[in-house]
Amino acid sequence: MEENKEIKRKLVIPGDFLGTGRPGHGTFLEEGKVYAKVIGLADEKNGTHFVIPLSGVYDPKRGDGVIGRIEDIVFSKWIVDINSPYIATLPLNEAVEEFIDFTKTDLTKYFDYGDLIFAEITSVTKTKMVQLSMKSSRCRKLRGGRIVKVTPAKVPRIIGKNGSMVEMIKELTGTQIVVGQNGVVWIKGEKEYLATEAIMLIEQKSHISGLTDQIKQMLEKSVKNKETVKKSIGDDYE
Repeated sequence: MEENKEIKRKLVIPGDFLGTGRPGHGTFLEEGKVYAKVIGLADEKNGTHFVIPLSGVYDPKRGDGVIGRIEDIVFSKWIVDINSPYIATLPLNEAVEEFIDFTKTDLTKYFDYGDLIFAEITSVTKTKMVQLSMKSSRCRKLRGGRIVKVTPAKVPRIIGKNGSMVEMIKELTGTQIVVGQNGVVWIKGEKEYLATEAIMLIEQKSHISGLTDQIKQMLEKSVKNKETVKKSIGDDYE
């Protein structure tokens, strides 16, 4: 019986026994038993064991601003996916200012399933239960736009010193950009595709020097080329 015991999001190292189901990502099967292949968090779904590698995974910290998606509504709180192996919750009293009787109010009026939000982490327990808040002035619902996911460790490079990198991208692409410490970036505006390209390039080349100038040149060249194409098309019609 002990061999079939499920391990729910426990920290494991290579060789740790997970169960007797099917092997998934980050695991291997040996003599009918599933073992961890990497350091990470073990989980099981529908009889398949898998391990979420810790490398590149967002580790929530108090005070972080994160972008999350509303996954569920349970009593007086929302369950939020913050691009992490850990569960995040947004309590009603941290989401709205006025008193609300949740037994008589449809909470989807405030945040519905699938809504994107920028929230602040107010607490992280020893067992990695994460609590969010919308009370800070920087927190809000994110409407429209597109989402880009990057390695959380690359976020400081995307933001730049004193916000210089992200501000430059916003200015040259005519977009609004919100960067979550959890590696989720929200982009909305005139040249979303170009801002996305710049952010992905920063992630790929975050280790090189002179990256700000390289990104600036790429954006200016792309904008100029598009304007030239527009002008040529316009001339053909005149």
